[in-house]
Amino acid sequence: MSQTVTRPIVRTQTDVEFDVELRKVFKVFNGETAVWGVDLKIRQGEFFSILGPSGCGKTTTLRLIAGFDPPSAGEVLILGQLSNQIPAYRRPVNTVFQSYALFNHMNVRENIAFGLRIKKLTNAQIADRVGEALKLVQMEAFAHRFPAQLSGGQQQRVALARALVNRPAVLLLDEPLGALDLKLRKEMQVELSNLHQELGLTFIMVTHDQEEALSLSDRIAVMRDGKIEQVGSPSEIYEYPQTPFVADFIGDTNLFRGKIVNLDQSAMEVKTDKKLKIIVQQSALTDTQSQQVVVSVRPEKINLSRTKPDRRANCFEGRLKTSMFLGTHVHYIVELLSGDRLLVLQPNRTSLPEANTPIYVYWDATDCLALSA
Repeated sequence: MSQTVTRPIVRTQTDVEFDVELRKVFKVFNGETAVWGVDLKIRQGEFFSILGPSGCGKTTTLRLIAGFDPPSAGEVLILGQLSNQIPAYRRPVNTVFQSYALFNHMNVRENIAFGLRIKKLTNAQIADRVGEALKLVQMEAFAHRFPAQLSGGQQQRVALARALVNRPAVLLLDEPLGALDLKLRKEMQVELSNLHQELGLTFIMVTHDQEEALSLSDRIAVMRDGKIEQVGSPSEIYEYPQTPFVADFIGDTNLFRGKIVNLDQSAMEVKTDKKLKIIVQQSALTDTQSQQVVVSVRPEKINLSRTKPDRRANCFEGRLKTSMFLGTHVHYIVELLSGDRLLVLQPNRTSLPEANTPIYVYWDATDCLALSA
């Protein structure tokens, strides 16, 4: 292997726009393709999340960037340099794992210093860098404790400090908050966001938690079966999903399958498989000739009324089946006369109706989206 291939990558003054690029990347394990032709461009300083269900290929994609696995085909570029043959320890990236992977026989200071000792920095340099990292994650008072003496959140901070002490250009986060309880997870989300803003590093996070990705990310890539379904900002992914899978995976939604029966410049009329007629003014369709569509309606866009509203479009009669009190909001399940069951999310402002109460649901034509079936 030539020296030019294995030379460590360093950030130069002529920085490229993208810290990480994947170009038509494939990864095959024992004849099974885990990653299918993934294209990604991740900008410098971006908080980028790769989101998807278990087994979709997101962690494999992260490992390809880290250098733990080589791609079967395609190119991985880091800071503009082709990195397929560059080993993990020579890439300007560090990874924080869900398990934290701390050394139990080392205290906090020794854990953080481990990578610097491998690089043979002087004791004075190590002391300075470790001190900076401890201060950054607010763990100075715990420097001499061992992992077993720390809470989950404290261990997470140590794992972050150990990754950041090497001053990587890119920080990779593999389900970094997955082992924490809900309250601590929320607190660490805020800390991660603050840390990203303070450092200005590129963060790439893998998660299956939609809320986590939406709240932390500048952009999100949604993966399914080894492929990228959609890349966009959190609001684009949520408000304008491009496929039924993305609409259903990101948050809650109600999906109606049907076909276009009428179409003009301002709206389309969709007749669902259960004979409902829905007027839609928002579309992610690239081809309206196919006629077969899926209409997505978010539960918070649907209104409820105990009396029939004075409107004709997108207004349907049903019965309230169940209600779930969530504190600030209430989830309702409404069964329409057609047999469709809808999830409706309403602010907690009024008393809950009784089960089996006749009720009407309605929404605006601008509050639903037509997707390709």
